[in-house]
Amino acid sequence: MERAVMRKIGLDRVAIALSGLCLVHCVGTLLLVATLASAGGGLLNPAFHEIGLGLAVLIGAVALGRGIVRHRRPWPMAIGGFGLALMATALMLDHGSGEALFTMIGVTLVATAHLLNRRALA
Repeated sequence: MERAVMRKIGLDRVAIALSGLCLVHCVGTLLLVATLASAGGGLLNPAFHEIGLGLAVLIGAVALGRGIVRHRRPWPMAIGGFGLALMATALMLDHGSGEALFTMIGVTLVATAHLLNRRALA
């Protein structure tokens, strides 16, 4: 692939990978907390989640924003924005199944948005 095409889809690939890692983190944390309640403290640290959301918003804004400028399709940005909103809402909830559900749905929507963005740019 030529270099320009790689730059167009590079951030979306990073964002999809980060969304996948976030999903693994959520599921893994729930399993870890369920089996070893005291060991999950580090992964449940609010700063960990705040930094993750900050990175998701930054990468999402750049990758999806650049995509909408180039391909003029609003759906990736709309889906990604809704996913990020769910992730932000999860930060306001107490740790537990509600927070995990909002986060997992949110990261799935964000990953889907980046996949749609990649396809529209290819």
